[in-house]
Amino acid sequence: MIQENRSVAFHTLGCKLNFSETSAIARLFAEKGFVKKDFSEAADIYVVNTCSVTENADKETKLIVKNALKKNPNAFVAIVGCYAQLKPDEIAKIEGVDVVLGASEKFKLLNYINLSQKNTHAVIHNCEITEVNTFVDAYSSGDRTRSFLKVQDGCDYSCTFCTIPLARGSSRSDTIENVINNAKKIANLGVKEIVLTGVNIGDFGYGKVIEVDGRKKREYTFFDLIKALDEIEGIERFRISSIEPNLLSKEIIEFVASSKKFVPHFHMPLQSGSNTILKKMKRRYVKELYEERVQLIKSLMPNCCIGVDVLVGFPGETEKEFNETYEFLNKLDVSYLHVFTYSERENTEANEMKDIIPIVTRKQRNKMLRILSAKKLHHFYSQNINTNHSALFEQENKNGFIYGFTGNYIKVKLPYNEALVKESVQIKINSFDEEGEMNAGLLNEFFSI
Repeated sequence: MIQENRSVAFHTLGCKLNFSETSAIARLFAEKGFVKKDFSEAADIYVVNTCSVTENADKETKLIVKNALKKNPNAFVAIVGCYAQLKPDEIAKIEGVDVVLGASEKFKLLNYINLSQKNTHAVIHNCEITEVNTFVDAYSSGDRTRSFLKVQDGCDYSCTFCTIPLARGSSRSDTIENVINNAKKIANLGVKEIVLTGVNIGDFGYGKVIEVDGRKKREYTFFDLIKALDEIEGIERFRISSIEPNLLSKEIIEFVASSKKFVPHFHMPLQSGSNTILKKMKRRYVKELYEERVQLIKSLMPNCCIGVDVLVGFPGETEKEFNETYEFLNKLDVSYLHVFTYSERENTEANEMKDIIPIVTRKQRNKMLRILSAKKLHHFYSQNINTNHSALFEQENKNGFIYGFTGNYIKVKLPYNEALVKESVQIKINSFDEEGEMNAGLLNEFFSI
């Protein structure tokens, strides 16, 4: 039996979805009387939620476990999440690990806790990923200004470089009713912004099929979901996390442009600006469609922030094809890039492909696009100088300043004022400072401390 007042600490690697799930697991511990501690502190239990995308995941996990056990050598250590599903045997060999839980077991962690003594060998609990077919809802709370709300999980796409379907299983999603209920719970916590998260959120509703006039159709879609969320009271902002360009429909873009609460910010993975490489990746669009989406967004929301995922060094990516990607992105009206360097992943089609790109070339291409990203971001920020926005401020005091984000994802700062913490206020963006950060000013008298 677990004693009261035991402590637990969490460390999360990877995406917003992982953060939402870690928070959900933390609430299960809180319900059993556990005290949550910072991961840098001594705790009775350490939980590491891993990521399959993280490079050198094994090395990183080893270091995290080693540092945790320095705080409490007798602590119970649980490794959960995507990497735990993909490489359970590898993780089980890490010294000090007590239990490894895959995709279907991580939310049952409390069933596997043993605080009487550490396990001699790590115990593995996971199943074949094809058996993972249930959706478990989650949302983050307590430690951030915004909440990450999980609405979808898994993926039915078969991109040749990606292990996420192997780590999370097939596409499945929550019901609109339950998403609405969770959004209301988040609103009751005083959170003002919700970020919708999932593996492939544009696929929301997949699998719920009904027949109308003799034709099969989805019972509900992502478009239906965002229309329903737009009516929720107590939440000022909804933000859509990464969404596939082929699933970001014209009706979704037009809705966000006229929405009361959905902010002008999209993150669309591109991966490559070469149709040849996109085909090898088994992406479900061509670059012309991507460009059409960007043009429509900007025509309806000129100040919209558009983020892009791009992958360099894919097998067979010639210098010409990389330059095609560079030039495509250079002319495209996007705001920033998340640049990833291709790395080999077991059990993927790309891992069997020939014409491997040398590591040094991959790094050079990565550096070129990161420089381009910095230029894109600076240009986007410059376009917004002398414009007015609503900004939601974080709680940390950084060298006498408080930072916040506008709806279109511009990071701004003001002299620190405790009354601004977690508040959404009207500001005007004034200028860049010497560090390249955006200075802002309050547009009207704010309430006193």
